[in-house]
Amino acid sequence: MSRGGSGGHVRVLTARKRTAQSTRWLERQLNDPYVKRAKADGYRSRAAYKLIELDERFELIRGCKRVVDLGIAPGGWAQVIRRRIPKAAVVGIDLLPVDPIDGVTIFEMDFLDDAAPGKLIEALGGAPDLVLSDMAANTVGHPQTDALRTMALVETALHFACEVLEPGGTFVSKVFAGGADSELVAEMKRNFKTVKHAKPPASRKGSVEWFVVAQGFKGRSADQPR
Repeated sequence: MSRGGSGGHVRVLTARKRTAQSTRWLERQLNDPYVKRAKADGYRSRAAYKLIELDERFELIRGCKRVVDLGIAPGGWAQVIRRRIPKAAVVGIDLLPVDPIDGVTIFEMDFLDDAAPGKLIEALGGAPDLVLSDMAANTVGHPQTDALRTMALVETALHFACEVLEPGGTFVSKVFAGGADSELVAEMKRNFKTVKHAKPPASRKGSVEWFVVAQGFKGRSADQPR
């Protein structure tokens, strides 16, 4: 149950079976302008605007022919890709089930599975221009542990990107507050012409998430092992 407050703010009344935490989450959702925009624009989640805002700043999407979406659920980023470059091949992967998206190949499996990278590239039909990662580890409530677990996923996604990207390609990944650690940034700078951190306006102010944007993949040198 909810009722309007002053200035159009919706206040949620705590139901008998609803915890205070879930009540706060529901109230935040009901009053979030990005949630309302997502519903109006037909996006599955407010996260779509994070990619839209990153694209407006860094020009990530235009001209891409093949895109990999790691951690695709619920599909907002893939929707943005399909709308902006309808002819591009798009593949995604997630542990969670994802409703079909027209023109997108979706794998419900663990990206850490040894078979996952090969399946993604086979379905894509060639090397991607853009690798996106919105993956985050399930939190355990311990900030340092949660950050380490997510950074391990970022590291794995970066390794994948450096294995498969076309020269000149782009890698975008979610990271925690403080950005990617120094060793990971150094690795990105060895492989990409530019590496920048950004927090798009659609990312909630109280959220610890940032994004790292690595552009201009230098390509794999002949002496680098596969």
